[in-house]
Amino acid sequence: MTSFNSPLEAFLYWEKHTPELTFLNQPITGEMKSYTYKSAGEEIRKIANALIAYNLPEKSHIALLSKNCAHWIMSDIAIMMSGHVSIPIYPTLNDASINQILTHSESKVIIIGKLDDFDSQKSGIPDIHKISINLYGETIGDTWETLVKEHAPLENPIIPKKEDLASIIYTSGTTGTPKGVMHTVGNFITAANTFNKTVDLPKNPRLFSYLPLGHIAERVGIDMFGLVLGATISFAESLETFASDLERTQPHTFFAVPRIWAKFQEKILETIPQKKLNVLLKIPVVSRIIKKKLKQKLGLTSAVVIISGAAPLASSLIRWYEKIGIQILQGYGMTEDCIISHINLPSYHRTGSVGKPLIGVQTKLSSEGEVCIKNDCLMTGYFKAPDITASVFTEDGYLKTGDLGEYDHDGYLTITGRAKDQFKTDKGKYISPAPIELELSKNSDIEQICIVGTGIPQPIALVTPSLAGKAKSNHEFSESLWNSVLEINPRLEKHEKLVKVVVMKEDWTVDNGLATPTLKVKRNSVEKIHRQFYKSWFDHHEDVIFE
Repeated sequence: MTSFNSPLEAFLYWEKHTPELTFLNQPITGEMKSYTYKSAGEEIRKIANALIAYNLPEKSHIALLSKNCAHWIMSDIAIMMSGHVSIPIYPTLNDASINQILTHSESKVIIIGKLDDFDSQKSGIPDIHKISINLYGETIGDTWETLVKEHAPLENPIIPKKEDLASIIYTSGTTGTPKGVMHTVGNFITAANTFNKTVDLPKNPRLFSYLPLGHIAERVGIDMFGLVLGATISFAESLETFASDLERTQPHTFFAVPRIWAKFQEKILETIPQKKLNVLLKIPVVSRIIKKKLKQKLGLTSAVVIISGAAPLASSLIRWYEKIGIQILQGYGMTEDCIISHINLPSYHRTGSVGKPLIGVQTKLSSEGEVCIKNDCLMTGYFKAPDITASVFTEDGYLKTGDLGEYDHDGYLTITGRAKDQFKTDKGKYISPAPIELELSKNSDIEQICIVGTGIPQPIALVTPSLAGKAKSNHEFSESLWNSVLEINPRLEKHEKLVKVVVMKEDWTVDNGLATPTLKVKRNSVEKIHRQFYKSWFDHHEDVIFE
């Protein structure tokens, strides 16, 4: 196993030793545009030279605004190669949020890649150097294609030191204003090398990139891990082609968030209703064929390890997938610890837990039950926020995650909630919403859930319906929701019992600011809009209320 000192060093190794190996597969207008390590290297080196030609101050900040695509990863490497620091920006942010990050990060250049609605975002970009990529229909500022024609390849890349700042990652944030998490070159390579020691993938594996590369999980788990492994990385062209792109790729590892697993299940049950599936799975020969076909269709035939993260996944859903021959393993990590925290693996796993600490991870629980982490790739701090940085570290250097957890006698960690998500009813009782939300999520008619209750005697559930829920009449949907409440309430403490379910008029999405790019509900934003109605909903005569 080759060991590297930086992601750039890893890329240069594969560029030299496997030049003709396909590095990036980019579907565009139904055609596949592939880049070998050699051809990608030529473009990367030319763009690195173009960045150097801007005569920026040393280690300048260069922003990257794009959906996942071949040019996202090429841009990331070019920024490293030119000795600068990358500032990834989520491609769904509005103009004001983009401006906030560009201004706060003091970015000197922005690379504009594959986007759905750049016209509504461009007003957020101040007067800085702009590089756009014509392949994806953007021509603002200098174009990537022109710079590639005008510049020679950089012959001597600027090799970074491990302690050099590599990137500032602005957290998607379920609460408050995004903070700029600073990670060094050493942090990224340590995280990638840790995964390399943990997960046994084939040499030069196939990877599939679709969750935002601006998020730490995709950045480390696909971008950095892929560079260390000399992987072939493929992308989805669009939401419409996602399923066929994934099926064609058949990656060797796959990471998804809970909403994705729920969507996959929904699609399967649209084709084979649950009753029919139950019957088919009881017939040995048919069961094997069904499982093989479903794995193939989902693109998971070759997957050595399949991980779910970013939010808790209901144990019932994990067990449902086990019945169709797919083992989903939960992992746990955050931007600040470079996602090197806990994981379940095929060789050891416990349903409902987020696994055991990864190699090199030290953990402890505070007296309040908060999970505290120490590893060799913790952030160096929040950019321009020393006071906030100091507040999230213990005196002995552990990162305070903000998550509440419990370890069982075998060392498996279960996350029981977020310390900041706890709320107090007007009876003065504290409630942790996460475990209740997880129980409610077993109902496949529900898409999203937010348990609230500040200022009222008992908690209520705010929900959005799934496609299955939307297909039902209001009466059927109400019955389904209230049956779930009746099933859950006997297991809850008296002060935790749900008294109402409120069905939201609109979904909580990234576009309306009510979900993060990894599809987690932005609790603060949801509460800000709806808190004024809690009292009237609580007093309402019906158990299930349609907003």
